[in-house]
Parts: sequence; C-alpha cells; structure tokens
Amino acid sequence: MSSALALVAGLLLCFGALAAVTTAIVGPRPPRVSVDRRTAPGSAAPAGRLAGPAQRVVGFLEHGLAAFGRTGQLAVALERAGSAMRTGDFMLLVVAHSLAAAAAGLALSGWIMALLLAVVTPVLAMQVLKFKAGRRRAAFADQLDDSLQLLAGSLRAGHSLLRALDAVSREAEEPTSAEFSRVINETRVGRPLGDSLDDTARRMSSDDFKWVSQAIAIHREVGGDLADVLDTVSHTIRERNGIRRQVKALSAEGKMSGYVLMMLPIGITAFLMVSNPKYIGALTTNIIGWAMITAAVVFMTVGGLWMRKVVSFKF
Repeated sequence: MSSALALVAGLLLCFGALAAVTTAIVGPRPPRVSVDRRTAPGSAAPAGRLAGPAQRVVGFLEHGLAAFGRTGQLAVALERAGSAMRTGDFMLLVVAHSLAAAAAGLALSGWIMALLLAVVTPVLAMQVLKFKAGRRRAAFADQLDDSLQLLAGSLRAGHSLLRALDAVSREAEEPTSAEFSRVINETRVGRPLGDSLDDTARRMSSDDFKWVSQAIAIHREVGGDLADVLDTVSHTIRERNGIRRQVKALSAEGKMSGYVLMMLPIGITAFLMVSNPKYIGALTTNIIGWAMITAAVVFMTVGGLWMRKVVSFKF
C-alpha cells in the first residue's frame, strides 16, 4: 500500500514539474522583437536546453491545429483576450495541465475522474479565454467615454486626428491604449484609418465604437467639427453605460443563483467521488444508472441555457 502511494505521489510530482517547466518555457512573452534588435552585434541569445524540444512540440501542435482548421479561431480568441501567446504555446500549456489534472484525478479517484479532468481542462482553458475577452471588452466600454473626451480635447487644441489618436494611446489605460496603439501602428504602415477603426470595433464587439468609427469616416468625407460630434457620441455612450451598469446590478442576483444551482450538483458529485467512490460508482454499474446520468446532464444543460437566457439582456 505504501509503495502504491509513493508511486502515485511520484507521478503527481512529475506531472506537476512538467506543467511548471512548460509554463516557464512557453509562458506569456514580451512583444515580439527580432533577436538582432535585442542583442548586441555578434552576440548570441541564450537558449535553454529544453527550448529546442519545446519548440518542436509547439510546431507539431500548430500543424495539428492547422489540419483541423482551428488555428484561426484560437488565434482570434487569444487576440481578443489580450494574450500575446502563439496558438502552439497555448495548446502546449493546455496539454501539460490536462496531463497534470488527469494524474491528480487518477490518484484521487480512478480512471473515470482522470478522464473527466483531462476532458474538462481544455474546456476550462477556453472558458478562461472567453472570460478574459469579456472582461477586456467591458473595460474598453467603460473607458470609451473618457477616451472620446480626451480625443475631442486634443482636436480642440489643434492637433490632427492621428495625433489625437496617438495621445489617447499614450494617456488612456489598458485595453484602450493597446487598441489605439494598434490603430496608429496600422495607419503608419499604410492601412486606411477607417479599416483599422472598423476592425477594432469588431474585435472589441463594441457597437458604441462602431458609431465613433462611422462618425470619423463621415467627417473625413464631408468635414465639419469632429470634436462636437465626438462630444455628442460620448454623451450618448455615457448614458448607455449608466443603463448597462444598472441592468447588470439588477441581474447580478439572478446570475449568482444560476451559478450556484449549476455548480451544486457538480460539486456534490465530485465530493462523493473522492470521499465515497463506491457509493457514487453504483450509477455506472447498470443501465438505469447511466440513464439517470444522461437525464441529469440533459436537464442541467436545458436549465443552464434557460437561466442564461433569463438573466442576459441586450440593448
């Protein structure tokens, strides 16, 4: 018995070390700048011993994503979440943590828990990306009215439109500063300003910023006082943000109730699988148990979608 526990503990340590090393190798990186610009002439950039194998694994995962046609979707998800990671780096992290989670499930409960955790880990990783993207979009929406005021003030001070956008990219907070910096960089390499602004509106899923893009496009065609137009748009956005915050506060209780109701059966099942596997394992020994599990999953899915529809509002 003691040898079996030691073996399990060793496996857990190995998988934990694998996840930690993988995170250290292919974790979030600084902006991509060529090695020639970051090193002195004639000097070589230091590379770790595991950098080569890790890069080969990353390349293999990227080829696999390309074969299934998922590279573009994952790249868009990482971009919207504000992550500078490559798709292969992200997949390597997901695979490493899936192995670690499977080892933990195997040690705690058995093969069923190991398989469940290995499947759930990639789903949770994508949900984390969606959560970060949603939080980034919400922050962009909250900062938009202040950014438009700064943009209008720069225009009134006599600056050109590009100079005013550059001022916003330097003075605003994240993620507004990053998005406006991207617009400025794209225009510097020759891309039309309207296309860059429209892409920003689509990337941030912001109808409010789409209005700003249309107002700037109309001003560039017919002229007029763009500062006054931006002030009007800023006032409208401020009123919409006030209504949105009020709706969010009123629906917060319903969302929390939905989260609790959805997680309660899952939490109880996980606790029973750890504390008393034989008791919960009776469901997997006959057809009636599997039918009950299937019915529970279907009912929870329908109930979750219904609660999400009830507490979600668009305006």
